[in-house]
Amino acid sequence: MNCEVCQLKELEVEHFEIREVLRCILHTIVFHRALGLVRPKDVDLELFEITYVQCGDVELEKKIDEKIDQFISWVEKHPNKKSQICLSFYEVKSKQPSWFTNKTERLYWEQWYVNLNVTQQPKQHSSKSHHTKVVVDPGESANEERSSRRAMVEASLREVLFQIIKFVNEKKDHVPPISEGVIYFPYEITMPRKFQ
Repeated sequence: MNCEVCQLKELEVEHFEIREVLRCILHTIVFHRALGLVRPKDVDLELFEITYVQCGDVELEKKIDEKIDQFISWVEKHPNKKSQICLSFYEVKSKQPSWFTNKTERLYWEQWYVNLNVTQQPKQHSSKSHHTKVVVDPGESANEERSSRRAMVEASLREVLFQIIKFVNEKKDHVPPISEGVIYFPYEITMPRKFQ
């Protein structure tokens, strides 16, 4: 069986944006590969003017959030490194039973690589200052810079979402037949070894 691989465009994000960006991307992929009856749930991002759809499954949300927490922990231990998270879909096949084993194997049929470059921004100083007079207000230009950067991240995130939709619509032949009563294909979320 062929395993289709989709390398999503790299996004440059700040640490505080990781959770929201990954939720948006991972839930979008899972939603587009969901089978059967799901209860679509619209989610508005807090940091960006983007709405995406989740499957409306509490267990799925919990599993994705746990993996995002693991990813964030890795990023904190390895600052200034490009990072990647992989969402893989697979089928479970039974191997030929032997004397002492009755093994199953995973046959991966699709993998999505989410690539993030987490930038380290300088720490913001508190608004309380020991200086009484300031000639130039650095906050104004910093606000403009921040909003222009945020607009760039939002545009890049939209590109990634369209990349997901295009891939899902074009690549269908490798998707295995649907088992009755199954809502989700088995999946796993991992960080490749070189990133762990």
